[in-house]
Amino acid sequence: MASRTTTKVTHYHVQKKRRAEFLESWRANRRTVVTAEDVTLHPSERGHRIGVYVGVDGDRPTRTMDAMVHEFDPGTTTTIHRHSWDAMVFVVGGWGWTEIDGERIEWGPGDSLHLPAWSWHRSGNEGETTARYLTFSSEPMLDTMGMSVLEDAGHTDVAELPGRPPYTETMAGDDPYARRVRRLAREQNDRRSGRLHTSWDDLELLPTPRGTRTTFLLDRAIGYRASGITMAMFEIAPGRAQSMHRHPGEAWLYVVEGNGHSYLGTEPEGGERHPWKKGDLIIVDHFLWHQHLNDNPDRTAKVVRIHMFDSLLETMRVLTDPLVLFEEPPDHIRDAQAGDPTTVDWPEVVRPTWP
Repeated sequence: MASRTTTKVTHYHVQKKRRAEFLESWRANRRTVVTAEDVTLHPSERGHRIGVYVGVDGDRPTRTMDAMVHEFDPGTTTTIHRHSWDAMVFVVGGWGWTEIDGERIEWGPGDSLHLPAWSWHRSGNEGETTARYLTFSSEPMLDTMGMSVLEDAGHTDVAELPGRPPYTETMAGDDPYARRVRRLAREQNDRRSGRLHTSWDDLELLPTPRGTRTTFLLDRAIGYRASGITMAMFEIAPGRAQSMHRHPGEAWLYVVEGNGHSYLGTEPEGGERHPWKKGDLIIVDHFLWHQHLNDNPDRTAKVVRIHMFDSLLETMRVLTDPLVLFEEPPDHIRDAQAGDPTTVDWPEVVRPTWP
């Protein structure tokens, strides 16, 4: 007699219960602002200190991205490691270096780096003051698919370590398998030739109709080939606001300079306002209406925004059609919220400091 495996409950009831439990647990993890004081730094076996703004390893689970802070004392060199996800780096204080697959990149406050998936990398500080940077990675998204892999090789020289996973570069024929081989090879070639570093000195912030001036830090528009994470910085004029909008997916906003508050709500009115200051992380959850306001009448506020866009939202564009991926009020309301950007006397762009 054939054996049968059954839950004794219909597929319909299992899936309905599973979805309800998932949403309930996710609502319990929602946050709005994680302050700098909420983040505890721990000594790590890699040789530096590390803390979690958001991420399951800091007991603040997320779904697509995490946010961590790293500190390097003078004379520090971390172990070398690699992982199946990629990460973006934003330096907030001090000077140091990062080696990526044997290429050494010097960095300072305000610089940005991309750590590609499966690249061997380590960081160090040969200066006289503590260096500090934040990382934003796609590890949570890879983890949901069971594809998060991490390998630490101590202080081994990179020349003695294996390279990134090999792949077949070409195959003749027009059958689906050969076409897949060539397509994935093109994708790997593209990703492995992407940009790795943006210097603060090269940034140019441009005014926008939303009441801010902004620039990309890491994005495919300026030559990066990441897994989908994009990182930009915007500056809010003294006493002014960025216009309201909403979008699917999680977004983190790290406050580089200044203080203010954010409106977060399921509707354009009736939501809550959450204060923030330098060093805090603003958490914008899926499809919340939000607006960021600078409470200082004399100084601008700078915010770095991290969003999982290219991969996640390009997929959602198909799955959620005809829902829009970015929604804001009509132009006349947007302009009233943002004010006239041409009337702002923007200050000189200077490197951030920490603390």
